[in-house]
Amino acid sequence: MQANLSSRNTADTTPRFVRFPLGQIVTTPGALDAIEEARQTPQEFISRHARLEQGELSAEDYRENLFSVDKPLRIFSAYKTARGVKLWIITEADRSSTCILLPEEY
Repeated sequence: MQANLSSRNTADTTPRFVRFPLGQIVTTPGALDAIEEARQTPQEFISRHARLEQGELSAEDYRENLFSVDKPLRIFSAYKTARGVKLWIITEADRSSTCILLPEEY
């Protein structure tokens, strides 16, 4: 993963309905640029991830998230911005952090 991450304050970005702990929320510069260019906010994508919305995941990957939610396994989401840029969101297996990034930044 990209080393240059920008930290987000979880007190300001944690959605109300969360199906699993998000930990510290961070975003890569490329993902943040893509979100801002689409005139959206990281919160929109974090909220969808926290609710386990399927987004751009295959049915198999979505089932894996449902299986993983109450186990020490990572949670992975994929969404597109309003401008069609794909974002990945990964919550670590230990739930210590959640990162929003572009696929090429992985």
